[in-house]
Amino acid sequence: MKFQIEAVHFHVLPMRTRFPFKYGIASMSSLPHLFIGVDLIVNDRTHVRGIASEGLPPKWFTKNPETLFETDLAEMLAVIQNASRIGRVAAERATSFFEWWRAVYEEQKRWADHALIPALLSNFGTSVIERAVLDGLCKAAGVSLHRLLKEDGLDIDLGAIREETSGMQPKDALAPEPCPSVWVRHTVGLADPLTEEDAADSPVDDGLPYTLVESIRAYGLKWFKLKISGKADADVARLKQIAAVLDAECLSGYQCTLDGNEQFFELAEFCDFYDRIRTEPALKRMMDSVVLIEQPLYRAVAISDPVKKVIDAWKDAPPMIIDESDGSLEDLPRALSLGYRGTSHKNCKGIVKGLANAALLKRQSVATVLSGEDLASIGPVAMVKDVAMAAALGIEHVERNGHHYFKGLSVYPEDVQEMIVQEHPDFYMKAQGDTFARLRIEAGQLALGSVNAAPFGHTAKFDISRYETLNSWIKRGGMSEL
Repeated sequence: MKFQIEAVHFHVLPMRTRFPFKYGIASMSSLPHLFIGVDLIVNDRTHVRGIASEGLPPKWFTKNPETLFETDLAEMLAVIQNASRIGRVAAERATSFFEWWRAVYEEQKRWADHALIPALLSNFGTSVIERAVLDGLCKAAGVSLHRLLKEDGLDIDLGAIREETSGMQPKDALAPEPCPSVWVRHTVGLADPLTEEDAADSPVDDGLPYTLVESIRAYGLKWFKLKISGKADADVARLKQIAAVLDAECLSGYQCTLDGNEQFFELAEFCDFYDRIRTEPALKRMMDSVVLIEQPLYRAVAISDPVKKVIDAWKDAPPMIIDESDGSLEDLPRALSLGYRGTSHKNCKGIVKGLANAALLKRQSVATVLSGEDLASIGPVAMVKDVAMAAALGIEHVERNGHHYFKGLSVYPEDVQEMIVQEHPDFYMKAQGDTFARLRIEAGQLALGSVNAAPFGHTAKFDISRYETLNSWIKRGGMSEL
């Protein structure tokens, strides 16, 4: 599918969390949600607008405690705008989506290397314009993302991305059919209240479950993502409290992933910590449920040479994967060579990159992991695109926290919420008495029938022009409101 990009539009919707989300060195209470729209001409005849969106969170792409959020935000916007500029030019020459994507990826990388911008942040810009274009192409073709990828309507050459995947086609990296549902892996943030007693000093009464106990009972949760701080005594005490809740509330069993949040600088130190929590009697059931460990090491050392010796000597540990260290196409092969077992997929790291990573993992001779994570994304665009891609890759449990830290779809006008519920009645709901639409999580799962059937997940009628333009938001001092 050949296309031209006529125009690119940026709009902003500021959002506030229901309560602070503490992860790593950051505690998020507000952020701008950015919408990008691309006006495409597909195959010289079809005019269509593709859209994408993403919340711009503090201290994830660059975990530098010395910088202000305003500085980090300006960098995030710069990489998105630069990739969009590159994308418009590249579309004038490219004869296929894949040729266009390679041009954007490589030019963005050259620009970022010169500007000393980390790969994870740089590739975020590529991923946003990539998603918007893919949305437009799915709409123009009238097919879902899974079908467009599986039938290779984009001319993606996995062997051109990595020699190790030569001969593989996109369908070889995808699930034969997208997952019809996905388990919600509920994030337990570093400061989240676990019980009613914990919430007594800071109650939240807005119609959604607040504590971990309330969330388990309301949603039927079975999967959990547990964050640690790197402070051993505090983490042990916190994990014991969480375990007491999970053991009492999830009588039929549960599964966990452990998120290291880049809190360690030496893997041996993390191994000692893990051995300590594994031998705590109060944590036995929880530790038996851990299926993977996510990025315990700070990104600057996570895929360095000394790691291999420690991983090789670490027996009987769950698979360990990278997350923040997976910034460029070179990072996953490097991590696998050191003994890591996989990586995370987030749409903010790229669709083609995620497909290439899935293909590489399927070529390994050992068991590998492609986990599903997110950036506290919400609907109706970012979240549904995220689960649509996860379903296409066959990922059966995905970190979901946007529904928990944000108040459903209440930030949108009532008519928009109604439209979204009508488009995705299996994914969103507005029960009698509700004042806002929310995710329909039942028995711990999200049904994805309508998401998988739609062009790249979200409703085609969502109009980003209803929200403030990025330039207007910046000029009136929108950053200072966060």
